[in-house]
Amino acid sequence: MAKVAIVVLADTETHEGLGRVVNALEAVKDFKEAKDDVQLIFDGAGPKWIPELSKPDHKFHGLFESVKDRIAGACEFCAGAFGVKDKVVASGVKLAGDFEGHPSFRKLVSEGYQVITF
Repeated sequence: MAKVAIVVLADTETHEGLGRVVNALEAVKDFKEAKDDVQLIFDGAGPKWIPELSKPDHKFHGLFESVKDRIAGACEFCAGAFGVKDKVVASGVKLAGDFEGHPSFRKLVSEGYQVITF
């Protein structure tokens, strides 16, 4: 069984960013369906996607919902810096701030996770 942490760093402002977040969600779905240990983390500009994908009329809302149970969190510092902290919390996604307000990638690696970024 694989242990994978998929990290979304993509911003919401470009078509390229949409492609990256969709590829990340598809990768999480692939690992999830294979019954692998997979976590999804939103970091950098990535937390901006959570309120967008939470909208029922978003084209990829269904895909987001299908993997929402695998979301380990959104970077607490970055969600605040990008002005979406309250929206992230309102969507039901927990904030991750293990290391100075950010997720601890060292902890993930020490626990045997491969880290893939989008």
